[in-house]
Amino acid sequence: MKRRKREEAILLSLKKLDYLTRTQIQEIHQLKSDRNAQRVLKQMEEYLHVIRNGENIYYLNAKGRELVNCDKVRKSTGNIDHYIMRNYLYLMCGCPKSWENEIRFKSVGNTKKDTVVCVADAYFKHGDAFIIVEVDNTQKMNKNKVKIEKYKTLKERGTFGPLIPNFIWITTTEYRRKELLALNKGLAVQVYTIADFKGVKKHV
Repeated sequence: MKRRKREEAILLSLKKLDYLTRTQIQEIHQLKSDRNAQRVLKQMEEYLHVIRNGENIYYLNAKGRELVNCDKVRKSTGNIDHYIMRNYLYLMCGCPKSWENEIRFKSVGNTKKDTVVCVADAYFKHGDAFIIVEVDNTQKMNKNKVKIEKYKTLKERGTFGPLIPNFIWITTTEYRRKELLALNKGLAVQVYTIADFKGVKKHV
């Protein structure tokens, strides 16, 4: 029974987060040693697809999706790093229960041209704050600039309601971190790089 509950919990995490590295699963579900984590995931192989990218990355196969009633079909695509980077922030923030991925925000203007639509990579609530998560992996900085300007407009229009909008970004290099900090001027923002997460646990 204990094993079944643990396996179901891991499958539900994959349903929520799409792709997880072995290390991420190990931390979320407190699997302790590397050997123990590998053993647990080996026992679950009938429910999982696995690919190797530095370390094993897992996602649900058809049987795993059926077990946890997951409609999303994930594949071995080139943008998996995007999901893995987002999961670093999920872990850093303490695995918030209110965390939701790919949330659409919209503010309707007087004309169609004035309507602002923005899809956040993730969001969650923390106390009196409304935290929006963004991943900067391979996109051009101009696209980030456009998105940030949309967020500024949404904030001005009160789209986020009474909660204070804060932003957390993860990017790939120190240079891109500096660029993002400059673009986000006027917003409450934190920007991390992948290097910040090597052996470091943080909480908002």
